[in-house]
Amino acid sequence: MRNTIAVMNTKGGVGKSTLVLALAETLAAEHKKNVLVIDSDAQATVSNMLMTVNDLFRLQREGLTIVDYLVARVLREDDAKWSDFVIRDVSDIDDARSVYLMPSDMQLTLFEREVSKEGAHGRLRSSIAEVLNSVRDVFDVILIDCPPGLSVLTESWLREADFHISPTKADYVSICGLEVFRRFKSLNPEMGFAENMGVLINMHDQQSDTDKEYIKWLKANPENRCFEAVVPRVNSLQEAARFHSEQRSFGAKYPGNVGKSIRDLSAEVLKRLAATPARAETSPKSAASKDEANNRVAS
Repeated sequence: MRNTIAVMNTKGGVGKSTLVLALAETLAAEHKKNVLVIDSDAQATVSNMLMTVNDLFRLQREGLTIVDYLVARVLREDDAKWSDFVIRDVSDIDDARSVYLMPSDMQLTLFEREVSKEGAHGRLRSSIAEVLNSVRDVFDVILIDCPPGLSVLTESWLREADFHISPTKADYVSICGLEVFRRFKSLNPEMGFAENMGVLINMHDQQSDTDKEYIKWLKANPENRCFEAVVPRVNSLQEAARFHSEQRSFGAKYPGNVGKSIRDLSAEVLKRLAATPARAETSPKSAASKDEANNRVAS
């Protein structure tokens, strides 16, 4: 099954991590999907959105983050198991109990430096390919939160993932980020690259005529494969990024128009996933996917 999606734009400030959060929680709460979020951003933004700060700090102290997994596999060449670094029971939505997380840590930047210093790019990409090949059959959807820019780790995700989604704001600078990404994608095509699932327009100012013109221009280019759903700029989405210690409903976290836009987006993502042929080398997923996921990941 082709279900691994790297989410990135070379331009920061486009609301990428908040979109990963909202999409993961909507797929879990509204569509009953098992969703794995891989936080590959050293800022650990989406990790902070899915759990308390204290819980994240504890995982970082105990060596249970994606950094620790990659250090073991790439730099030490140890036989670490990816499932030991996946955390369940994240999210503060009571109906989103099937969101799982590989949390991040700021040490990810230092890890990438070591990879470059040791010339371990090949081992890094092989390790990324191995973990994605493993999680494809356990989870329904895998969302990889990539940092802005084009690091060696982000390149590995983009070359091994099945798809990429490119969030953008409807402004000139953010759209330039898409062009940088498009040029990068055209380099070394023989090395493979994720398929473009679509450009996602985020943080839309519904009162701005300029925003409307940029949206019209983006959607006019068929190469962008723009999602029909456009996510508005609203305070409730910013508030959704703050983890609450008490559980809340999906409707309370994503009310009104923002809830509708996120539901529409998740439905489009599933539709586009269903419209693509399966990977020939991937074995069929077990029908009892949620039980399998629970059995395979750390508590």
